[in-house]
Amino acid sequence: LFNRFVRHTTIVDGADLLDQLHKYIDKGYFNSSTLFITFDITNLYTMLPQEESLTILAEFLRVHHCEKVNDVSIETIIELARIVLQANVFVYGNKFYRQIIGGAMGSAFTLTLANIFMWKWERQTILPKLASHELYGRYIDDVFFTWNESEENVQQVLEAANKFHPNIKLDYHIGKSIPFLDVLLTNNNGILSSSIYHKPSAEPLVVSFMSDHPRHVFRNVVQTALMRAVRYSSTFEVFNYELRRIRLLLLYNSYPLNYINEQFRRFFLDFMSSSSALLPLIDNENRYFVLRQKLLAQPTAKQTQVDQSAARVSLVNHD
Repeated sequence: LFNRFVRHTTIVDGADLLDQLHKYIDKGYFNSSTLFITFDITNLYTMLPQEESLTILAEFLRVHHCEKVNDVSIETIIELARIVLQANVFVYGNKFYRQIIGGAMGSAFTLTLANIFMWKWERQTILPKLASHELYGRYIDDVFFTWNESEENVQQVLEAANKFHPNIKLDYHIGKSIPFLDVLLTNNNGILSSSIYHKPSAEPLVVSFMSDHPRHVFRNVVQTALMRAVRYSSTFEVFNYELRRIRLLLLYNSYPLNYINEQFRRFFLDFMSSSSALLPLIDNENRYFVLRQKLLAQPTAKQTQVDQSAARVSLVNHD
C-alpha cells in the first residue's frame, strides 16, 4: 500500500536510483555544480513515537482516500496497530518491561510504520525546501537528494530538519562524490560516474561453493554479481575492474575456475548475439554500452517485487 502511493519518492535499490538520476540528467537538470546529499536517521525503528506514529498512519490513509484496506476499516487498522506496538513486552530479573517508544526491530509492521512516519516528516522538513525539479528519494531511513544551490544553504536545511523532531536525528553527508546504498556516485564536472560501492569493512564472502546449497544458488550468486557490475559501472574500465573483483571473490569462496567461466559465458550469451561456444568477450566500450543499456532497461528483481506487492493491495476509496 505504501509503495503504491509514494513510489515517486521511493528508492528501491541502487539500480532504481541510477534510473531516476538518468531521467534527471535527460531533463537537463544535472550540471557541474550539482551536489549529492545523503543522510540516515539514527535508530529510527526504536525511536518512533508510538501515538504520534498511529496518528500519522491514520492521516496517511485518509490523505490517500482509503476507506478500507483489504476490507479492513481505518479505525480497525489503527486499533490493531496499537496492539502490535504496545504488546512488545518481556520479563527480565523478575521485572516486567514494555516498550513505550518505537517498535520491534525486524518487524514488518515497524518497517511500514517507520516509512509512513518518514512520509510525514519529509513533507514537513526537506521537500518544501527543494526546487520542484530536484531528485529526492528515500530507502526507509536512508535519504538521497540533489541540490543546485550553495552548500551553505543545504546545510541550513539539514540542520533545521535535525531540530524539527526530538526523536529524529540525522547523520548527513554533502559532496560531489558520495555512496548511497551499494552504489558510488560522482559528479565529474557535469558527467555522472557510477560504480559499485565496496564498504571498507566488508568481508570477501559469498555462499561458499563447498556448502550444501542447491546448485541454482551458486548460479544466482554469479549472475547477480555480474548484473550489478554491468548496471552500476558507468565506464568500460570500471566494469573490467569489477569483473576482476568478481573472479577473485568467487575463487576465494572455492568456486572452480571452469565453473566461473561457464557462468560468465552463459551470462553474456543471454544478452549478446554470438554463435561461438567460447566465452563471449566484451572487448570494447561500444559493446559494453549496448549490454549495459539492455540491462538498465530491465527492472531488478526487487523493483518487480515492490511493484507487484503494491498492485495486490485491495482498496475501498471514498470521495
